[in-house]
Amino acid sequence: MIHDLLANAGTYEKLHPDFPKAFAWLKAFDPSTPDGKYEIDGPGLTAGVQRYETKPDAEKKWEAHEMHGDIQVVFAGEEICGHTDVRTLIITEPYNPAKDVAKYAHPAGPPTRLRLQPGSFTIFLPQDGHQPGVQVGQATSVLKVVIKFRV
Repeated sequence: MIHDLLANAGTYEKLHPDFPKAFAWLKAFDPSTPDGKYEIDGPGLTAGVQRYETKPDAEKKWEAHEMHGDIQVVFAGEEICGHTDVRTLIITEPYNPAKDVAKYAHPAGPPTRLRLQPGSFTIFLPQDGHQPGVQVGQATSVLKVVIKFRV
């Protein structure tokens, strides 16, 4: 997991061949873009634009992916995203290869809590169990982009 400011994205572009295209897309993102899935460079590098209300921790599931990593960027609002090693989680919904996701129960131990705010980004890899969309204090509207890249 990497959590940093979007202004520092250049530092990470050399870590994956798709990162320069992904971060260029994020830097040029227009917040009026409708919700949906957008190909950045074919089906292996996509952006999902989503608007939603954050929810209490108990209502948000944990997840992890096997084929893709995420670059998550909040453009409006803010949320908490939990993070922990996926090997410490108990599966509640087995891996679905069509959706590239497995769901997990809340961890027994305390997870890391990341605050996703406009101007920051977080990269999750397959070993990173994560719990997006948790409210900070009270529910709020969020505009988020999740870039999916093949690992």
